Amino acid sequence: MTDATLPGDAAGAETLEIMSAAPRYNAWQYERIAPFLGRRILEVGSGIGNMSEHLLGGPIELLVLTDMDPWYRDQLRIRFGSRPDLVVESLVLPDHSAAERFSPYRLDTVVALNVLEHIENDVESLIAMGALMGSGGRVVILVPALESVYGSLDVELGHFRRYSRERLARAFDSAGLQLERLTWFNRIGTIGWWINACVRQQKRIPLAQLRSFDSLVPLLRFERFIPLPFGQSLIAVGTVP
Repeated sequence: MTDATLPGDAAGAETLEIMSAAPRYNAWQYERIAPFLGRRILEVGSGIGNMSEHLLGGPIELLVLTDMDPWYRDQLRIRFGSRPDLVVESLVLPDHSAAERFSPYRLDTVVALNVLEHIENDVESLIAMGALMGSGGRVVILVPALESVYGSLDVELGHFRRYSRERLARAFDSAGLQLERLTWFNRIGTIGWWINACVRQQKRIPLAQLRSFDSLVPLLRFERFIPLPFGQSLIAVGTVP
C-alpha cells in the first residue's frame, strides 16, 4: 500500500492493518463486551472492520458501521458487501445532530473500542453516543488505561489521553450515563506497552511482537482469576437513564 492510498491518519491505518494480524486478541475483546450487546448495534470508528467481523457473528438484527473517513467506509463496503443487516454511515463525534439521523435504526447499543482517546472532547462525545438511543440503551467502550504509561505510541496514534478508572467514571457521570461496569482488560499488555512507548519510545507496534502476544491470548484469558488493579485498557458500560 502506498501513501497515496492511505486515509488521512496514516499511522492509524497502519495500526489497524497490524491489528488484523492479531485475530485472537480481537476475539478476546469481543468476548469481553459480548454480554452487554443488544441486537441493534452502532459501532463508532469501525476502521477496516477488525471488530465489525465479530459483531456481525453475534445474534444481531442490525449493525451500523460508522467512520469519519470515507476511505475506511469504502473498505467496509468492500469487505462486507451488501447485507440486509448491515449499514455503513458517516459519523464524526461529537455530533449532537446525529441522533435524529440515526433514529430510524432504533439502536439499543453503541460500541466504541479504542476511539474515545482520539477525541478531544470525550464527555460531549459520550453524550452524543447516548443520544443515539432511547432509555435503557447501552454505551460500551474500551479505552487505553493508566496515564503513567502514556508515551511515544500514544503520541503517534493521536491519543489525547489515557484513562484512570476515576477519570473514566467521571466522564460517564458528566455525560449523564449510569455506569454499569468498569473493569481492567489485558493486564500483561501493560508491560509491553510501557517498554515500547516509554522505554524504547517506538512509534510503531512491532509486528513480530504482536504475533507472539496474540499466540498467548488463550492463556491471558485467565487474567479474570487474578484481579490485579491495572491493565492496558479499561472497558466501561453505561446505560441511558
